[in-house]
Amino acid sequence: MLKENALKRKLKEGKAVYGLFCSIPSPVMVELIGCAEFDFVIIDTEHVLINPETLENMIRAAETANLTPLVRVADSRPGTILRVLDSGAQGVVVPHVQSREQAESIVRFSRYYPLGSRSLNSGRPGAFGKNDLVAYMERANAEIMVVPMIESREGVDRIDDILSVSGIDMVLEGAADLSQSYGVPWQTRGDTVKAALRRIHSAAVRHGVPYCAIPRAEEDMALWWEKGVRAYVLGDERGIAFRALRHQLRTWKDRERTRAEEDRS
Repeated sequence: MLKENALKRKLKEGKAVYGLFCSIPSPVMVELIGCAEFDFVIIDTEHVLINPETLENMIRAAETANLTPLVRVADSRPGTILRVLDSGAQGVVVPHVQSREQAESIVRFSRYYPLGSRSLNSGRPGAFGKNDLVAYMERANAEIMVVPMIESREGVDRIDDILSVSGIDMVLEGAADLSQSYGVPWQTRGDTVKAALRRIHSAAVRHGVPYCAIPRAEEDMALWWEKGVRAYVLGDERGIAFRALRHQLRTWKDRERTRAEEDRS
């Protein structure tokens, strides 16, 4: 059953919120992120193959762990957005948004009448019809989040048009694909990409839309915090796990190497 969107409430209250991309298709991983006390998770179905049953169980795990579950969809087609929301996601993150028209369609596909045209269903978010379905529609319209990602030069150039669309709840930067769009692949902290991110943030401020940053260094966090940004995605759990595993291995190898050197001396 659809719950209060704690992420949306905290953003309105001006509180700091922290999330992670989840790329490992496992409910246990989502539960772990929740137990680590993150505020939200973005389950990635753009770059990761996740079957529908696993996705639904990952959303259930987020609900159990008091974690707001958002899902990054692979595309902005109505059927793609519909199935994610009918699985219980409390918001959709849509990659590569580049125009006002695309933003308007995303909002329309994500909301019920009178705010949109999302297909009616009495599945798990609506408690399978246990409660009043019209009341559920109203609650879903209030709780579901629409989050466009700006990942191209075109999206940056049209950012004011995109963020002027009613019904957008947060905007997420996509510095990696932005770097490629500007012809400087993986220079995510280079001057060109930083300038593009500043343009997105400035437009977000103008339109009253929360800006979500992905800090890639400690100084990035300090800079965005000074600018009033309070929403952050702190990477993805694969990268964190990889670095932790490698650090653990190197720590023990270094200790073994030190002992070997001591034995030789």
